[in-house]
Amino acid sequence: MRLSPAPKRGGGLGLAAVAYVGVDYLRHLSPSWHSRLQPALWAVLALIAVARVPFYRHWPAELRSAVVFVAAMLFMLSTLLFEALSVRSVTAVLGLDWHRDTAPLPDTGQWLLLALNEKLPQILVEVLRARIIGLHHFLMLFVMLAFSVLFDSVEAPGLGIGARYMFTMAVGRFLRAITFVSTILPSPRPWCASARFGVPAHPHRWAQKYYVPYASDVNAIRQVIYQDIAYADIAEYNDVYRPNWGSMNFLVDFLRPTVNEGSSWYHLLKKAGGGCNDLMYSGHMLVAVLTAMAWTEAYGGLSSAFIWMLVIHSAQREIRERHHYSVDCIVAIYVGILLWKMTGFPWPTKTASRVRKLNKLEKIQSRLVQAAKDSDVEEVRELLKEVELGSNAQESQKGMQLFAGATIFSALTIVLLAFTWTSDG
Repeated sequence: MRLSPAPKRGGGLGLAAVAYVGVDYLRHLSPSWHSRLQPALWAVLALIAVARVPFYRHWPAELRSAVVFVAAMLFMLSTLLFEALSVRSVTAVLGLDWHRDTAPLPDTGQWLLLALNEKLPQILVEVLRARIIGLHHFLMLFVMLAFSVLFDSVEAPGLGIGARYMFTMAVGRFLRAITFVSTILPSPRPWCASARFGVPAHPHRWAQKYYVPYASDVNAIRQVIYQDIAYADIAEYNDVYRPNWGSMNFLVDFLRPTVNEGSSWYHLLKKAGGGCNDLMYSGHMLVAVLTAMAWTEAYGGLSSAFIWMLVIHSAQREIRERHHYSVDCIVAIYVGILLWKMTGFPWPTKTASRVRKLNKLEKIQSRLVQAAKDSDVEEVRELLKEVELGSNAQESQKGMQLFAGATIFSALTIVLLAFTWTSDG
């Protein structure tokens, strides 16, 4: 894994990351101090970022990335909607009776962690059990990385790396959804569906015809294999609820609503959350790995090693607490790494930046040579500054100021909403 060559940079971003994670962990150690320090830390980080806005030199580059950023955000929202539909569908299709009665799969990773609890020092076991890092932490760490362009800690544009992050995450979430929809796996927590979902207890008619009659009868399975035709009869249930969702009525068979859950399909999807089946691969770990990959590529250094340690800690806790099987976390790690590497090809931010600088240098080459012959140091400095900043002269200064203000306001609003909506992990 290649660390980025840049940074003659200080460790300010790394220290901010450690401070953020440390202060947020105070919610478990000292809630009173946490309630004081966390808002203060957020306010300080936001004020420092806003104070740097007037001195930021790369707003034209940010403007060029704005359309792609918005498109990536819309793509990600679309994939999240598809994922929510898929989560509810795989939970509902077999009914609550199946969830209650089906045993979890054997997981050697969980066995290993239980064995280590008996061998390792108790203080180390407590560290492994501690809820140090969550989904919202990884999102916030990436936001801090993207905002660090204001301090030249990472290469501009910040909206560029943000667009790549969201696009990669959207692709990963889409692949995840079609993966766990393909084969329905039992949850490591058999009681989860009954506690969180109000779907019918009986299986959907598709499951009754193609799965349930053959699931526990060896001879029935053999007969289906030989005949390659389903032969079971579908039972009739009188309590099937079919609300009127208008143009969205086609979702009724997928979501299987009940009377107590209300009549809105959108309301059902908001309650889907992380689902209750085993959803291969882990979406939590995908976010964590993408954050670590972005941090490693854009910033590097010891702080990226710290982020990867948090990723590993989060993975073992996902397995330890039976939110996922070990295979879900392992697959999420290498899928996240591979996806981030693949999106480097259609997202050549650094290459494009160099090409623009070379084109600008080519245009002013004669002026630069003449200034050097005249020993006009000031003129050389101005020309080199023009190359560094690109064709800023073509951009309206007032327009750039409006764009800068709108970008910072929108970014902080998105951060606040994302943090609020994912605060429960």
